[in-house]
Amino acid sequence: MLSATPGSLTFLHSLHTTLYPFARNLTLNSLSTIRRTRPCQASLITNSESFEVGRLIGSYGFMNVTSYPAFPSGAITEFSAGDLGELKMQDIREGSVKIKLYEGRVSEGPLRGTTVVFKVYPGQRAGGVEADIMAANELNAHLFLQDSSKSMGQHLLTLVGGFETIAGEQWLAFRDDGKYSAADYAKVASEKVSKYRSLGEMSSWNRFEQEEKMKRRRNFIIKLLQGVLRGLAFMHDHDRLHQSLGPSSVVLNTISEREARYLIPRLRDLAFSVDIRYSELDDRSTSLANGLWRRASAAGAVTRLEKRAFGLADDIYEAGLLFAYLAFVPFCEAGIVDSISLQRLLENTFQLDVVATREYCLADSRLEDAVEFLDLGNGAGWELLQAMLNPDFRKRPIAEAVLNHRFMNGSVL
Repeated sequence: MLSATPGSLTFLHSLHTTLYPFARNLTLNSLSTIRRTRPCQASLITNSESFEVGRLIGSYGFMNVTSYPAFPSGAITEFSAGDLGELKMQDIREGSVKIKLYEGRVSEGPLRGTTVVFKVYPGQRAGGVEADIMAANELNAHLFLQDSSKSMGQHLLTLVGGFETIAGEQWLAFRDDGKYSAADYAKVASEKVSKYRSLGEMSSWNRFEQEEKMKRRRNFIIKLLQGVLRGLAFMHDHDRLHQSLGPSSVVLNTISEREARYLIPRLRDLAFSVDIRYSELDDRSTSLANGLWRRASAAGAVTRLEKRAFGLADDIYEAGLLFAYLAFVPFCEAGIVDSISLQRLLENTFQLDVVATREYCLADSRLEDAVEFLDLGNGAGWELLQAMLNPDFRKRPIAEAVLNHRFMNGSVL
């Protein structure tokens, strides 16, 4: 590992000068005040010398939603990257901010030896001011949530500290609570389905074993979804929206379906999180929330109360798309369906009519196991999916109601 030396790294200290007024509370002085008055954040590490940086473990980018054009209907098929900008409800383009992930650990202090994952935002030269805005927003969201309750939400990733390099990169250090994401799990599961089905008749010799595998898969996915919704409920209870919920924004400590009892899903990627306290629902909201409030206005949400309700419902809609993804991808062969084609099927082809979607899927034998999963409890999965994707945001359930639904509480297993 490489130690972070004073010659190459500095404290996280200048975000507020770059982002004002978007990150009004992110001064070094305010962090010092937090340390003196709030025990929850007394251990937040802002000294770069307290970390050791290891190898690069990955990178990823973001997609920006800009408008909502129409799209011709069709079935689940392959389509070009250019089609991504023509989804019925979302005009999507690739963002300019590229995130890098590094292994690391705390090298001194009370948390010495704690393994961390560094999330590195590029400096303004590489990522523009948008990168600093996102880093500041993610930092602020974690600070707020980790100080909002005596019992920090178990299903949120924990911020350990952060610093800024001389080059302007923003390094946020999160406790290493898992190397996998929900997307990783779905990929591995679908590859197993492909391998099993490639065996043909040889794969059906032990029906009991296959039934047990299916039970484990169903149990694992429901446990995964429960963790996601608990994390989302915690955020909503503390007046924060996620606004970037998807398969890659859920960290898992295991992807072994036999270890479902030990599974703890945690939400990450709070760069687009939105503060929905009534005092913050005004024209001074950050540029990251502009798309949300445009959608709210288009849906008829004008007052602060309506805008807040729309924001909560918008997160539930994203959770519904994640639910659909996890109900289909792990049960299908690799490449049969992905998040974009599934979203296109639901939003465009069937106009969020889940009953019609089910009828379509019934006719495709490749989707049989996914349909059977959602059919549990006399169609309880489809029922919940329809509620979460209701075109009228006022009729979508809150996170706690989703958790209490008979499909999500596990009673259908």
